[in-house]
Amino acid sequence: MAHRLLPVAMPAAVTLVAVAATAGCGGGDERAQPVRGTGRTVLTGGYTSAQLEQALLVETPGYTRAGEPDSGEYGTLKAFQDLAQLRRQMTVDKPRCQNGGAGGAGGPVGNVEADVPAALAAFTGRDGHMVTETLMGMSAADAEKQVGARVPPGCLTFRTKVGRQWSEHRVVETPQGGIGGGSRSVGVATTTGRDRTYTWYVVFKDTRYIGTVSVFGPRATRQEAERLARESLAQARRILG
Repeated sequence: MAHRLLPVAMPAAVTLVAVAATAGCGGGDERAQPVRGTGRTVLTGGYTSAQLEQALLVETPGYTRAGEPDSGEYGTLKAFQDLAQLRRQMTVDKPRCQNGGAGGAGGPVGNVEADVPAALAAFTGRDGHMVTETLMGMSAADAEKQVGARVPPGCLTFRTKVGRQWSEHRVVETPQGGIGGGSRSVGVATTTGRDRTYTWYVVFKDTRYIGTVSVFGPRATRQEAERLARESLAQARRILG
């Protein structure tokens, strides 16, 4: 499908580079394969990216969908490509935290292979907050790795620089939660100059896929991120069965 760039303002993008899903997963016995004549990928025994797109939230109280959703192989989604490019331009004061994939600069998920079927939607809130929802086809073993991941030692605080601007990040990780078949919630407070913003994200697993919900803004909370994750899960179960 044609890729549709989801609007991300530069201050948000800098934070999302530190916390959004921009790394890649891999390695279970189940592999993503092309579906002939569809332009979609499907995890063997799982869902196509088109099915995952249909399972995304269409609406949620207090938020408006920003543009059209995007779907396809994980590595081809325009929003992830743009964030990955920004990450390559970013300096991290603790390089070991760059690709942690567990709440450091690597993001909420790590080591996702480029051909994993995925779908993504973004929403904006009346209060200026931004929400990103992603669904990814994934084997049970790989999903368990994502939910069981933890912030690497020493990466609860780190600094990033884009251009000449430094930002400071502080990470809070909560115990494993019970959304879906298991979940994890992580919060990041980012200070850039005099501005402070917060990002909370939730990673949850269900049958043959994982979901991530990120909430970014000056008053983002764990409670809101987990509420939206439960809505995402309920919608996905209605569509995917």
